[in-house]
Amino acid sequence: MSEQRHRPPNPSEPIASFVSTLSFEEIPEDAVRLAERCFVDTVGVTLAGAQTGAGAAAAAIADPGETTVLGRDEAASMSDAALANGTAGHGLDFDDVSWGMDGHPSVALVAPALAVGERLDATGRELVTAFVAGFETECAIAAPISPSHYGRGWHPTSTFGVFGAAAVAASLLDCRPKETRHALHIAASMASGLKRNFGSMTKPLHAGHAVRSGITAARLADEGFTADSAAIAGDDGFWDLYAGEEGVDPTAGHELGSEWAILTEGVHVKKYPCCYFTHTSIANVIDLVTEHGIDPESVASIAVHAAGGAVDALAHDDPNTGLEAKFSMPYTVAYGVVTRRVDLAAFEDEHVDDPAVQAVRE
Repeated sequence: MSEQRHRPPNPSEPIASFVSTLSFEEIPEDAVRLAERCFVDTVGVTLAGAQTGAGAAAAAIADPGETTVLGRDEAASMSDAALANGTAGHGLDFDDVSWGMDGHPSVALVAPALAVGERLDATGRELVTAFVAGFETECAIAAPISPSHYGRGWHPTSTFGVFGAAAVAASLLDCRPKETRHALHIAASMASGLKRNFGSMTKPLHAGHAVRSGITAARLADEGFTADSAAIAGDDGFWDLYAGEEGVDPTAGHELGSEWAILTEGVHVKKYPCCYFTHTSIANVIDLVTEHGIDPESVASIAVHAAGGAVDALAHDDPNTGLEAKFSMPYTVAYGVVTRRVDLAAFEDEHVDDPAVQAVRE
């Protein structure tokens, strides 16, 4: 490809150098506070997600070990605990989001930080440093191919999250730049996650897979495992294969260590346990029916104007399960009209066919 000649020869080198040399003292205080908030929020939604559905199933297949599985009495192997915690963290679709990587950043960072950090008896400062390193890595990998990557059908929480998880683990393992670079290139062959699986248990599995794969990539690299040095940005590398129609823009993104994506792009904590593309519509319709005292029976129609990405993500206009309902604009808005709230109960299977909600949805 002609554009390949305009790319940096080894674009992963600055990322690897940043991850392996970042110290707690270099991180802006606002970024530290935000990382702390992300930890608290992610642990909270993980504890809730561990009790049922995908989170419980992922924990059920874990082999015994010494690593904590959040919300469970049994410990597991580090790899299985990482899978279970990552899956549980995304199980309710209640975890935070960031447009900096077009997905859910923290679920792929907190789970590996806790798993590897527990093994190494890491300090709080080391965990925060690893989190920030992982966040910046996710955004740096995402920038050249976003948002067209999402439009092509990939799930960025997993496809970019695996790089973030690898960076977290490499930071905690104190990998040198060379090993960190190999970890990222190994992770490039582990990136996966299809939007087609939105509305099923496999969507949260994407997060668990990213966490487990990222840890594996870093541990292998720490043991001398190697990968192709152009696996991310070379011809037919990750960027080429995972980009959408707009192709690769190697100039996109932040200068690591000088600008901080965690601050400029921000992190959005969810108010409702469903796809973020539904949130403004839910909030506005609840405000309208509350302010004007609108009864569900009096609603003739509802017009919703949303971002283009909502069309791809919200594929279940007529959901049959609670998981599908999380990705349904008609259902979530209708539920808000009828109940004036959208909470965890809204996505229990038995509530999806509620006659009053279905009447508004239709």
